[in-house]
Amino acid sequence: MENVVLIIHLLLALGLIGVVLLQRSEGGGLGMGGGGGGVMSGRAAATALSKVTWIFAIAFIGTSITLTILAAEKSAGTSVLDRLGTSVPATEEPAPATPAVPPAGELLPPVPGDNAPKVPRAD
Repeated sequence: MENVVLIIHLLLALGLIGVVLLQRSEGGGLGMGGGGGGVMSGRAAATALSKVTWIFAIAFIGTSITLTILAAEKSAGTSVLDRLGTSVPATEEPAPATPAVPPAGELLPPVPGDNAPKVPRAD
């Protein structure tokens, strides 16, 4: 049921976008508009498109509310933590101990060409 309403909702959204883009700009800010001829006059076309826009908008809001109600019924009485199935730890684990700082000589980068392993001398 939810998938059917969602598909109708998406089709209504695409239809609403298309109808709004077909409408003529009121201000003519882009310099487009004017002339037109055809079967319908400019005023009749604007009235028809505005009625279709209102129908699509009302249907879009209706499907939005329906989807909200379906989602609320689906998740009624449950929490996100209930869905995870894990419990929150009662106590915190202690932080790991910080390692001891090595002597200053160990912090230096290796000397180039000194790739031979250090072997203690048996004198």
